[in-house]
Amino acid sequence: MSGSERRDEIRAHLESKRAQLEATNARIEARAGRNLVFAIGSGLIFAAIFIASLFLLKGLFAVLVAALVSIALVELAAAFRTAGRRVPRVGVVLGGLVVVVGAYFWGAEGMLLGLFAGSVLLTLWRLVEGLVPSWETAPRTLVRDVFSGLFTLVYVAFLASFAVLLLSGERGEWWVFGLVAVVVSVDVGAYAAGVTLGKHKMTPRISPNKTWEGFAGAALVAVIVGVVVSLFALRQPWWVGVVLGLVVLLTATGGDLTESLIKRNLGVKDMSSWIPGHGGFLDRLDSLLPSAVGVYGVALVLGVV
Repeated sequence: MSGSERRDEIRAHLESKRAQLEATNARIEARAGRNLVFAIGSGLIFAAIFIASLFLLKGLFAVLVAALVSIALVELAAAFRTAGRRVPRVGVVLGGLVVVVGAYFWGAEGMLLGLFAGSVLLTLWRLVEGLVPSWETAPRTLVRDVFSGLFTLVYVAFLASFAVLLLSGERGEWWVFGLVAVVVSVDVGAYAAGVTLGKHKMTPRISPNKTWEGFAGAALVAVIVGVVVSLFALRQPWWVGVVLGLVVLLTATGGDLTESLIKRNLGVKDMSSWIPGHGGFLDRLDSLLPSAVGVYGVALVLGVV
């Protein structure tokens, strides 16, 4: 065999392997709904930022929460606008920051007062827009716009602020770490079991990729991670980990389905494309938001917050 024939054979072999790899990746992406390589890479970067902010300085973590809340609020407001609902982006971000700041400095009372103040601010902002002809495009949707904005504020800023409240408790940084760890375990368990074993659709009209096999895998992994976190990070009995795993299983799954339903109703696939392999920031926070409330509730019952 000549040198040129040998090179052609090697080239053909490499092309065949690349085609197989691309086909395999395409099948996984079609089944899981995301690009695995990009998803893992961006997930690791975010994990590094999260851990650094959580354990270096609590104020830095609050800043991270405020930044994520602001971006997620803009994403959801933009999604509402695609459906013809004018949610003021600046107004909703300012209102969301009031909620987060209130939670950080004044606890639960500050968070509730911040929600009230932020809601008033957002409502007044939208009403002022309605009085200025050059800003107004659909005056008959004013009431619907206000309620859409208030929903955005509660769904993103208010729920996220429970993570800030959790941080202020005894071993708060470890409770927040446990929250994220168990939520991630639910995602990983559902993904692994769903891709390998998934056959029976869980909610085909809302989220076609979710299966009951994936839900079972998520439950198993969540309980295991919950027990490990409870024993070694939270210094709590093993049964607390079981409770955490089951609570987060329900809240994370419910949060994911809720956001899928919102996107379906608004007619969008992803809230944005800012995170490679994940979509938007809200697409990654959908499970964390209600789970922060659930874990805070467990911590409250145990008397650590």
